[in-house]
Amino acid sequence: MKCVIFGGTGFIGQALTSYWLKEGHEVMIVSRKKGSVAKGSADSPPEPAYWTWDELGTDPSPLEGARVYVNLAGATLSQRWSHKAKQSILESRLKTTREVARLSRIFTSGPEVIVQASAVGIYGTSLTRAFTETHRQEQRNSDFLSSVTEQWEAAADEGFKDTRLVKLRTGVVLGNHGGAFPLMRLPFLLGVGGKIGSGRQWVPWIHLHDQVRLIDFCVKHPSLSGPVNAVSPNPASNKQFGSCIARLYRRPDWLPLPGPMLKLLLGEMSLLLLEGQKVIPEAALQAGFTFAYPGLEEALTELKSRK
Repeated sequence: MKCVIFGGTGFIGQALTSYWLKEGHEVMIVSRKKGSVAKGSADSPPEPAYWTWDELGTDPSPLEGARVYVNLAGATLSQRWSHKAKQSILESRLKTTREVARLSRIFTSGPEVIVQASAVGIYGTSLTRAFTETHRQEQRNSDFLSSVTEQWEAAADEGFKDTRLVKLRTGVVLGNHGGAFPLMRLPFLLGVGGKIGSGRQWVPWIHLHDQVRLIDFCVKHPSLSGPVNAVSPNPASNKQFGSCIARLYRRPDWLPLPGPMLKLLLGEMSLLLLEGQKVIPEAALQAGFTFAYPGLEEALTELKSRK
């Protein structure tokens, strides 16, 4: 099977590439800069093919025959949300989604499924409500992240009308070499860990291995379309999350980080750490997906074993 990963050089894209190559699939990565291509041998797995957005804009023929598109492209959220950064975060997502949609319509036999990145931030924040894919917003959310995600999904809905579309609403992806977890773990390793803000805010998390497996599952199960929450079935509070890290790494859990101080340091981006939502992966569970790491302690234990 030929699979194209747009924005495939990032944290999730690299893990997905490795997974699919081991499965024997042909993988093509599209990014801003062209990566190196090495030929596989009897002793090493094949390498993905790399193409830039500009190259495909001029000549889209390398995409011919691809049956799966995964769109992970977009500017990182891990930057101070200045006016310029906000524009980049939003426009990069809309621009790449529209370009992937345009490319998907070029060939008569285009992709059979599009897995489009999204985020659980679309639900807004709450300490008490639990959100599944069937949640209907009573009014438009006012915070920046939910607004961006709403527009992002709307662009995907408009662009991929005639193709099976999975909107993967991802939470905090846990891995050792990327994403938020190394930064979440660092204060505890330094002996100054503790809850952030009230500690009651929910952390909708998923192990990187399950994130990759869920993408593969969505591709292989035609019954899945529309929103799919990419989170563990067992969300944890920020306090529970920190306590679990402290226990596994045998570090103290004593120094809280007050919300006002975090807002001063990070500005509006502090929303990512001070607010949260309890999200349940109802669509994946009903479709029969089984999590390899459904519990936080087992997920963090596995990451610690490979550190």
